Amino acid sequence: MDGSGGPPLCFPDFNSSCRRPPLPHSESAVLYTLLAFVSLLTVTLNLLVIISISHFQQLHTPTNILLLSLAVSDLVVGLLVMPIEGLRYIERCWLLGSLMCALTPYVAYCMLSASLGHMVLISIDRYLAICDPLLYSTKVTLNRVKISICLCWACSLLYNGLILMGHIGQPDRFNSCHRECVVVISHISGTVDIFIAFLGPCTVMVVLYMRVFVVAVTQMRVIYSQTAATKMRAALTAKRSERKAARTLGILIVVFLMCFCPYYYPALAGQDNSNSLSYFSVLSWFTLMNSTVNPLIYALFYTWFRKAIKLIITLRILQSRSQELNIL
Repeated sequence: MDGSGGPPLCFPDFNSSCRRPPLPHSESAVLYTLLAFVSLLTVTLNLLVIISISHFQQLHTPTNILLLSLAVSDLVVGLLVMPIEGLRYIERCWLLGSLMCALTPYVAYCMLSASLGHMVLISIDRYLAICDPLLYSTKVTLNRVKISICLCWACSLLYNGLILMGHIGQPDRFNSCHRECVVVISHISGTVDIFIAFLGPCTVMVVLYMRVFVVAVTQMRVIYSQTAATKMRAALTAKRSERKAARTLGILIVVFLMCFCPYYYPALAGQDNSNSLSYFSVLSWFTLMNSTVNPLIYALFYTWFRKAIKLIITLRILQSRSQELNIL
């Protein structure tokens, strides 16, 4: 029994165990409730996307296949990564052993990188659909999209394996006490990661979406100029459409930046990125929440998703030939 009067040992049987002051029971209860809600919401939303696209034949399009794969990565974040990260913070002690210490960061980084990669693929898909509609069906096929998805996952697995190679091989090398789980990304690796996994994808998304916006506005103006409606009504409608397009694109980009920018603060500040930093949990959860928001900004804007939710909740998808229903 520890009689030093300091914070209790995480593992009383080991004198070299970490000492962590426990959270008050009321605070722990609130945090566990919040954690359960966020994780369940993330899993539910992404599961609805997966069921909808998988079940209904009308939704088997290249764009929706990208959404499906994106939802799979975000589902894993809500199902595994969020609960483990929440447990780490609430309990203050690492209770899952060295093997999970080695694997958990790798899984988390892979899922987030894959999610980011899918968003880039979706921006490319939308760019081709709007800017080159005549050749879209020949350039973007299901097989090509599936190959792109496989490459996205493979690159995410390989890239994060290289970034975390040292940690995976020796997960306790930065531990200061028994059964701690410290993950450190060096400043050099963090700087490289900024360019490869953040600035590069961010630049591609912004440039493509801005190009999509410009082309969409131009096409709308041409359409409205050819209608028989009054010029005043056409002008007002065009302005509303332009504002709506700008608002949607702005939401996509701003949410992405809000979720991912904080994570790269240590590297920008010239520090090593480590989960032992006092503010790391805040940076981490900003990034993880992107998996909750993704199904909202990429799926809830579609009317077919709302129709699919009603069919799923009412169990109509269990009826024969329900996969052939018209929901578009």
